[in-house]
Amino acid sequence: MTIAPETTETPVLPPLVIGKHVVETPVVLAPMAGVTNTAFRRLCREQGEGLFVAEMVTSRALVERNEESLRIVSFEDFETPRSAQVYGVDPATVGAAVKIIAGEDRADHIDLNFGCPVPKVTRKGGGSALPWKTELFKRIVDAAVTAAAPYDVPVTIKMRKGIDSDHITYLEAGQIAEQLGVAAVALHARTAAEHYSGIADWAAIRELKQAVTTIPVLGNGDIWSAEDALRMVEETGCDGVVVGRGCQGRPWLFADLTAAFAGRSERVRPGLRYVADTIYRHGEYMVDFFGDEGRGLRDLRKHMAWYLKGYAVGGEARNGLALVDSLKDLREKLDRLDLEAPYPGEAAEGQRGRAGSPKRPHLPEGWLDSRELSDEFRKKLEEAELSISGG
Repeated sequence: MTIAPETTETPVLPPLVIGKHVVETPVVLAPMAGVTNTAFRRLCREQGEGLFVAEMVTSRALVERNEESLRIVSFEDFETPRSAQVYGVDPATVGAAVKIIAGEDRADHIDLNFGCPVPKVTRKGGGSALPWKTELFKRIVDAAVTAAAPYDVPVTIKMRKGIDSDHITYLEAGQIAEQLGVAAVALHARTAAEHYSGIADWAAIRELKQAVTTIPVLGNGDIWSAEDALRMVEETGCDGVVVGRGCQGRPWLFADLTAAFAGRSERVRPGLRYVADTIYRHGEYMVDFFGDEGRGLRDLRKHMAWYLKGYAVGGEARNGLALVDSLKDLREKLDRLDLEAPYPGEAAEGQRGRAGSPKRPHLPEGWLDSRELSDEFRKKLEEAELSISGG
């Protein structure tokens, strides 16, 4: 690993304040299904500072006390503050779920997900489709804030610009959330229709920052490096950034972000040995998290392509690492790599995962006809509370 020379300058942004919690580096790790479990969050925390949010859980599953969902909102001692994300479409259920988390002291901060573009959710009117129904959005946010207030647990929201370019909701939703007492709002600067395609519309983040003036506004979308984060802050005036796909296979991005927001120039540029050691440590943490070596290593496999992006390790080695089934197997296969290989430069940078293409949002029939919620839709919305994450 190589690190650029350090300089001492004035911090780029002040700490991020979420309720009573002060986050020294204004960076948030976005929940990603099957990625941001305790093992990965532990790796990221070892590298840098920020607010590290757990994988999303559905409000219905929490109220039903689903074992896996309760495990997701169970945190390790090293996690401070403890941040949970909840998804739901029924105000009473969301309120009950928030009361479980806050009342049982399971988390210090709760985020509401209104950014999910997954068809299974939006076709029922949930996720990024939901803010279109203004009254329902108000009731859900109000239920969460009200349920959390007695326990002094702050509630934040994450959302998208809207459903598509003709049905934009983010400015109104941000102002409603501000009025109802949320602690911060985060905007993924794409619509549901754009999914992860194209270029995020950072101008929308600037507009939201101008419209929401009493709480922090966080920007999300296309942050692949510390320089991207600095540029987003400069162009939009946002109070912090939310990082999702950019840290997949690169937990050291948080070291870069911590340095950048403190006004320092050092950046992590890992050679293959550093990457291999990180992969192995990730594997150990996965085994600890799942309590099962086989399951932990199977879950690690999907991270391999992200970790090895840009490194000349060969197809056979990549395929082998994508099939590891034990820590011994993992160590042996990593040791066969050319561990003296240096950082490959731009080949290891940039977008992680598939951007895909714009998609026509899957919505209930007639969903866009009115911003009011009909009785028929109200009955169907409960079906949207699925074990689905995204944003």
